[in-house]
Amino acid sequence: MRYSKQKSTGKILESQGGGNPDNPLHLSTMMQNAVNGGFNESDIEVGYADDDVVEGWIKTQDDAAMTYADKRRRSYPPIGDQLDALWKGGDDAAAMKVIVDKVKSDNPKG
Repeated sequence: MRYSKQKSTGKILESQGGGNPDNPLHLSTMMQNAVNGGFNESDIEVGYADDDVVEGWIKTQDDAAMTYADKRRRSYPPIGDQLDALWKGGDDAAAMKVIVDKVKSDNPKG
């Protein structure tokens, strides 16, 4: 996978599948896209890396940008499951409360 990354921040600017490492135009296009986006050419790294590596960089970047509210929202069980547990009551509601309380404790408000 081809990528462009801002050196000073480590931010992934763009990734694209494919490309031929023997064709320098493929990376120069990535560089030009970054420059056209307002980044300084000397602050840009372009290259090839395994798909899993680039996807890991992007996930780390996305996770770091998430607020506590985003993390909590993503961690909660689906609302349908929560409502089902409430309607059933008893042990189901108690078990759902444990799950929801854990999400809240794992992702405290600012």
